[in-house]
Amino acid sequence: MNALLKTFSTEGDYKVADISLADWGRKEIEIAEHEMPGLMSIRRKYAPDLPLKGVRVTGSLHMTIQTAVLIETLKDLGADVRWASCNIFSTQDHAAAAIAVSGTPVFAWKGESLEEYWDCTLDALTFPGNKGPEL
Repeated sequence: MNALLKTFSTEGDYKVADISLADWGRKEIEIAEHEMPGLMSIRRKYAPDLPLKGVRVTGSLHMTIQTAVLIETLKDLGADVRWASCNIFSTQDHAAAAIAVSGTPVFAWKGESLEEYWDCTLDALTFPGNKGPEL
C-alpha cells in the first residue's frame, strides 16, 4: 500500500497546505476586490465605525479567493474571525495561505480527510480563552 505523506504549514494559528502560496493568493484577492463592488462598498461605508468590533465570528464556507474578500471585509468591520472550509475539495490553497499570512486564523486545505475536516472545524470554533463564536 502506498502512503501519501502530507506536510502542512502550522507555525501560527492556522493550518494550510503551503504558506509560500500567500503572495499569489494576495494578488488574486486584489483582483477579486475589483470584481466584488458590493463588499467593497460595505468596507468603505462601514469600516470607519467598526460595527463588528470585538464580535467573534466563525465561518465555514468554501475557502476561495472570493471568500477571502468576505473574510477581510468582516475583519475590516472589526470582527475577530476564524475560518474553516465547508468542503474538503473546494479550498484554494493560495487563498488560505494569503488569509493566514494576514493574521486571520484559517484551517483549510484541499484534500482534507474527514477527520481533518472536523479537526479544522473545531479549531475554527475555538477562540483564545476557550471561547466560542458569537456569529
